[in-house]
Parts: sequence; structure tokens; C-alpha cells
Amino acid sequence: MKVTISDEELVDHKVSEVHLQRAVDSIHNDGYVVLENVVPHHKLDILRQKMLEDLQTLVSAKEKVMPINFVKGHIQQDAPPYAPYIFRELVANPFVTQVTHKVLGDGVYNSYFSGNTNLPGSGTQPVHVDTGQLWQNLRVAHPVFSLVVNVAPLEVNEENGSVELWPGSHSDISVSRYDDIKVDLKRVKARRDFAPPVRGNTKKGAVLIRDKRLWHRGMPNYSNTPRQMVAMVHYVSWYRTSTKLQFEKGCESAFENEYLDSNAEFIDEPIDYIFRNHPYDYNEESNQVYDE
Repeated sequence: MKVTISDEELVDHKVSEVHLQRAVDSIHNDGYVVLENVVPHHKLDILRQKMLEDLQTLVSAKEKVMPINFVKGHIQQDAPPYAPYIFRELVANPFVTQVTHKVLGDGVYNSYFSGNTNLPGSGTQPVHVDTGQLWQNLRVAHPVFSLVVNVAPLEVNEENGSVELWPGSHSDISVSRYDDIKVDLKRVKARRDFAPPVRGNTKKGAVLIRDKRLWHRGMPNYSNTPRQMVAMVHYVSWYRTSTKLQFEKGCESAFENEYLDSNAEFIDEPIDYIFRNHPYDYNEESNQVYDE
């Protein structure tokens, strides 16, 4: 479901009760929602340009191992952790946090700040989850405990590799956090028959919020330009990690928010955000195809 934030809501910095309930219902029922019209385009343009420059630095470093996720063309790429590329509408968006707070309750905090870039000519990832159900042998799925927040600095569609989403799959109890995050192909084929996937297309300025358990996969980028995506993960207060997220001093004000604990620390030293990621489940010698 898509929820378009109105001009009146933008002025008030507040999601209407109707829109808030629609967003929450969509997350509970389908496992995701798209909030449109919540991030200023000019700030996204600045971020995209910098990420393109960083991408060139990353791919040009021949002595470094490319941080590929599953298949060629899908790489882990962090956004710059300093101003002006860190801004409120990205890291503490008031509309996003009203939704995640409504779903997760008081004490919601952010545990993650990274991203991915889908390069032209990329392949198809396996259907996977970012995490499975917290417990094994459940009879029904437990409530939402974490939400992934994705912000793309450009319009995303089938042409440039929008993510494939499997509505309702967050309630599937077959995958727990103790299992391989790749979903068994037999289960994928069976689910396709009654609940086929959709594409997570987003307009520029939109944010995709999804249950971390939702089945999804990166798809090929048929365009001639990279498609970037910034990722954060909001958690319930009782599922706490001890790791603080590091940002450079000077962007502290961007994290001010009444609903979200930024879980951040601000340091004086430069942060090596370009080369700190590593390949995930990728073997260059393997020619495995994940299209089922």
C-alpha cells in the first residue's frame, strides 16, 4: 500500500490519524507500506551525487574486495555518515518515526545505518529474509519486532531494479532466525501460487517501510545508472543491541526526534564508511542461478 502525505500534514509535521492507521494496517497485513512525499528532493540530489562519487572510489580500488550481496551487481554501500549527507528527513524522518513508533511502541531505536547499490547489469538475488521468526516451532507468527526503513535518492521502478516483495510472507513461520536466510525454493514456488510477489516501486521522496521478516530479493537493474538505497532498522525497545552507530560530529541536530532513539555516537575522527563492508554469501566461482 502507498500512503501519500498531504501538504497539510507536511506543514504540521504530523501524520493524520487516517493515514497513520492505513500505514499500520498495511504493515500488519502485507508486511510493508510506502510513505510518499516525505523527503525533500534537493537533499536527495545532494546525497545521490555523493554516493555516485563514493561508488566510483569503491569500484576503482582494485586491491579491495567488492562487498557483493549474493550475486554480482548488488553491492553494500553506506551513505556518508556526516553533514550535509546526514539530515533529519533521512535519519529521523518525523513521518516515518510516527509510523514505526505506532507499530513498535515506546522506546523504538535505530540499530543500523547502511545501504545497497544495484548496478547496471546486475543479477537476481535469492528470495530471502533479513531475519526469520525469533523463535522456532511457532504455531502463528509473533508480532512485529523490527522494521526496515529504505530511502532511495531517486525514483525506483522495474527498470532500475526495484526490490521484489512477497506480501504477507512476514507471517510465514517456516523460517526462524536460526535458519539460513535464503528461503527454500519449494516454499517460494508454493507461495507464488497463492500470494505472488510485487515490486517495491517508489517515487522520488518516498520511503519504504517493511517488516524485517518479509521475503524479498534484489532484482536486475536494466537501466544504465546505479540505483542506490539507504537502509535503517528500527527495533522494539526490548530487543536491544549494544553497538552504537557512529557518525562524525556536526550532524547531531539531524537526529532530534520525539519518537526515535538514534542510538548514535558522534566522533571527531573520519569514518572509513566506503571500504568497511564485505561480500555476503557470494562465491565468484559459483554460477548459481536463483530464478525459480
